[in-house]
Amino acid sequence: MPELQAIELVVFDWDGTLMDSEGRIVASMQAAFTDMGRPPPPSAAVREVIGLGLEEAILRLPGVSSDQDLSEMIARYRHHFLVTNTIPTPLFEGAKALVEALHQRGQLLAVATGKSRKGLDQALDQTGLRPWFHATRCAEETASKPHPGMLHELMDELGVKPADTLMIGDTDYDLLMAQNAGVRALAVGYGTQPPTRLLEHKPLGCASSIALLSEWLLR
Repeated sequence: MPELQAIELVVFDWDGTLMDSEGRIVASMQAAFTDMGRPPPPSAAVREVIGLGLEEAILRLPGVSSDQDLSEMIARYRHHFLVTNTIPTPLFEGAKALVEALHQRGQLLAVATGKSRKGLDQALDQTGLRPWFHATRCAEETASKPHPGMLHELMDELGVKPADTLMIGDTDYDLLMAQNAGVRALAVGYGTQPPTRLLEHKPLGCASSIALLSEWLLR
């Protein structure tokens, strides 16, 4: 088990860490490209950019040729993800109980995500997790991962030092953001990217399930 002493603030990524939303993200991105008359990107290509801010993610996929195309693609993606797509996006089993248990223990909790503010607010309300988080940041509000901006702003808002902060995520974007911000990181291997890739960035550990993550955080 990793050494997790002296953690004042735990920051969670959202998609792929707390919520199983990969299927809807992939389908919504492919639908947005189809709406624009572009060939939909392969599922693997979309999974590769999950975790980035929406603008940064779309620009890494082939088919966007102008600022107008980018704006329209963002609008189409959000329409599909937030309105028309019905693929379920459940929390991973045990995620809600973990967040609630950490909060009840007095842990400061935050979210740093590539989701839009509207998307995160919808998810927080639908899952009932909003009351347990002390602060949240979305990529559209500051720099996208792996830039450390989201973590810097969260730590400033909550008055916590990097040495007392832990970032938890399922992509190398999360782990690199943590490195860039000077904070410790835990990876989860049940999300978007495989554990072998995550371990290359030397996190404190890589949890294969919410149950193991809970064991590490609540012991």
